[in-house]
Formats: sequence, C-alpha cells, structure tokens
Amino acid sequence: MDLERHDFELDELVERIKANDNRLVALQVPEGLKMQALEMMDSIEDDSGARVILAADPCYGACDLVHDKMRMMGVELVAHMGHSQMNIDSGMPTHFIPVTYDGDPELTPVLSILESHRAIAQSRLESVGDEIEMDEESAKDRFLDAVGRVAPLSGVKLGLVGSIQHLHLLEEFKVRLENAGFEVEIPVGGNRLTFPGQVLGCNYSGDDPSIGHYLFLGSGDFHPIGLVLHTGKPLAMLDPYTGGATEMSLDRVERILRQRFGLINSVDEANSFGILIGEKPGQMRRNLAIRMKRLLEKHGRKGYLLALDHVSPDLIDFYPVDAYVNTACPRIAIDDSVRYAKPLITPYELEVALGEKKWETGYQFDEIP
Repeated sequence: MDLERHDFELDELVERIKANDNRLVALQVPEGLKMQALEMMDSIEDDSGARVILAADPCYGACDLVHDKMRMMGVELVAHMGHSQMNIDSGMPTHFIPVTYDGDPELTPVLSILESHRAIAQSRLESVGDEIEMDEESAKDRFLDAVGRVAPLSGVKLGLVGSIQHLHLLEEFKVRLENAGFEVEIPVGGNRLTFPGQVLGCNYSGDDPSIGHYLFLGSGDFHPIGLVLHTGKPLAMLDPYTGGATEMSLDRVERILRQRFGLINSVDEANSFGILIGEKPGQMRRNLAIRMKRLLEKHGRKGYLLALDHVSPDLIDFYPVDAYVNTACPRIAIDDSVRYAKPLITPYELEVALGEKKWETGYQFDEIP
C-alpha cells in the first residue's frame, strides 16, 4: 500500500476536537493502517491539544465500533478511520475519517472481461421464463450454479461499485465506460451504505434485476466474493493500486458453494447447536438468533445462545454441541469456517438443512440490512 498517495483527512477531526474542547480521544484504525497509527496520533495531539488513545484491538469495519470500553476510560470522542458511518448507534460521539487513494487505473485492461460478462448477462436475459419443476438432484445442481441463482434479469446494465477509498472514481469511470459502449448504473443501497456504489462485506443491497454484471474498483477479493455470492452475477475487478484487471472466477465461487453445500448436509443429523450472537454494535442480531433457537425447537433440536464480542475457534470449539449457527458478522461463516472443528453455518443454511428453504431457490447470502 502506497501511503504517500492516500489522503487521511484529519483536519475536520481536529476542528471538531477543538470546537468541543475534547481532552481525551480514541483512535480506531483498520488493520492495514496500524503501522501508521502512532504517527497519526502525534499529528492529532500536536494540532488539537487533546490526548489520544489507540483502540488497538482488531478493527473489522464500521460495524466494529468501540463504545462501552472507551467510555469507561473517560474518552469523549471516538475517531474511526477508513470506514463510513452505518445506521447504528455506538453509544458515543463518533467521527468518521475518510481515506481516499489517488490511483486512476486505465480502463483498457478490463474491457474484454466486461464484454464477455455482458454476453453472459444477455444469455440469461434471453432465457427468462424457463423455470421448470425440479427434482431434488436438479435443485441441488442449481444451488451449486454460480450464475443465475437469483431472480431473472430485466436488463444487462453494468453495475459500477467500489471499496470506500476508491468511490470518488466512480462518476468519472461511469463516463468512460459509457463512452466504451456500456450502459452503466452506480447502484444505491440501503441505510447501511452511506455512498452510491458502496459495497460492504455484509451488505450488497444496491443490486437490481436490471444489472446483469459488475465492475468492482478496489483490491483483494473480500468484497467481490460476497457480491457474486449474493447476486450470482459475473464480476470484473480493476485494481487502482496496480492497474491490473481480473475477474472473480465462477469456478472459485462454485468451490465456495460446494463447501457450503457440504456443511449444510453435515448438520442433517446434528441435534445440538450453539447460536452465536455478536456483541459488536453493528453485528448484534439478537432477534435473528432467538428465531433460530425457536426454529430448532420446532424441529426437535436444541439451541444454545452464545454471545461473543470476538468469534474465534479457541472461544467456541470446546462446547459440547454438534454444530454452530452464526448470527454475528456474516463473513465469519463464509471466510473462516475451515478454521473451526465443528460445522459453522449461516441462518439461511440452517433453514435449508431443516427443510424450511428449498435448494432450487439458489444460495442466499447472509446480509445485515
């Protein structure tokens, strides 16, 4: 990561600290910026006169806000860097610090991928109305299909999305893509998403039937995996850091779906489940967890509600249950399930295992609205 090309917008934070005469401030930063945290603390202290405490625990997003712990320390303001505000209340005044990157990659490397994906979308559009009654084997085959699992398309627009530090590029890239012959939409999601074109690891609510495929501006595959699992639509990636273009391989997504398929089947005979409730303010889905407990009871099985701030194998593997249902961050079950000694599934996957949901409706990604 070229930090010299990142803009860490601290000026507004300093002005807010001065205006409110805050004396003790907590700074929360993503893992990739922890090495620069001490330098940021120096800058904030020098310019504002306040004392700064680094919230040094892992930080996984704007859902992962420090609140009670910092209040007990006497902190008056939390400065949260690199994420955007969500529709949650941490219980403390919180200032979100934008971080932007000035990279401006060439469009050319990704055009051929986008053209091939548009052709896939077009073929799906032309096959609308081909629904037939399925036997269980055919329904399970559809469940494992990485394309076409969700509702039929009504269009083949290109959905243009990005991670938070690259969202300022979207409007310019929309013009470039339209000049290249694509019909482009920058999707607007729900209340959890602050900006048009924004995607989170747990929320892809901007998706629409008129969008047939996606281009993601950003690095890594965390967001792309979630978006393809949620939509079943082809996705190309353009990395502003390297200028490289690639696609989220449908083979890779199908491998993930086969893993999920196996986990669903593995809990068929499970009688006892630990139901994980996240204590982080943006991940707490208590009502969903209670609904899962009632669902298990309906099917003659036992569910135990377990609340954790941080979910990890060493904190749950020893409980004498057969499997776990995760209602905390949805990505724990998707990205980390291989780390656990017992099956770790999502609420939707439990519903499939119990026969409450049908295989043929396709995989449903667990979201926090």
